[in-house]
Amino acid sequence: MKYLIVGLGNVGGDYEGTRHNIGFDVVDYLANEAGVTFELDSQAFVSRMKFKGRQLILIKPTTYMNLSGKAVRYWMNKENISIDHVLVLLDDLNLPLGRLRMRAKGSDGGHNGLKNIQELLGRTDYPRLRIGIGNEFSKGRQVNYVLGEWSKEEMKLIPELMKQSAEAVKQFCSIGLARAMNAVNTSSED
Repeated sequence: MKYLIVGLGNVGGDYEGTRHNIGFDVVDYLANEAGVTFELDSQAFVSRMKFKGRQLILIKPTTYMNLSGKAVRYWMNKENISIDHVLVLLDDLNLPLGRLRMRAKGSDGGHNGLKNIQELLGRTDYPRLRIGIGNEFSKGRQVNYVLGEWSKEEMKLIPELMKQSAEAVKQFCSIGLARAMNAVNTSSED
């Protein structure tokens, strides 16, 4: 069984370590844990790992956030992966820092990466893992916050957030979406 795990983010040094790139950071964490590396391929940096007999294709789109759908569609078609075996990892301002929310479908919630995926796939029913980055910014400062680096206080929480997010991906691939949603959404509310 193959799964496409899509970390959303922006390529380039200017975006490394920013809240908006947490999707990239989680797939990097998974790759590091599995001892695999990313290589530049068509429309994405790609890595492959095995987990419990399943092949996980990890991608970090090189199309930039606003055109993420191009890479998602390309890799789904290239690898012949159905929509229910795709998991999109993204930052979410509407969740407190550290809170995870796995969903089977939903709106783009104002997230440009999801908006483009929705447009190019022509559907909203694809699994996603929303990773809370909080919303500690003043009015009109949303872009600076999202594209800003983590504060020292936030950095203390990031290792555990990476671990929990990676575990959520593994649950999605091993026990299925419904059971993973139940586990992830319940445990992140504690």
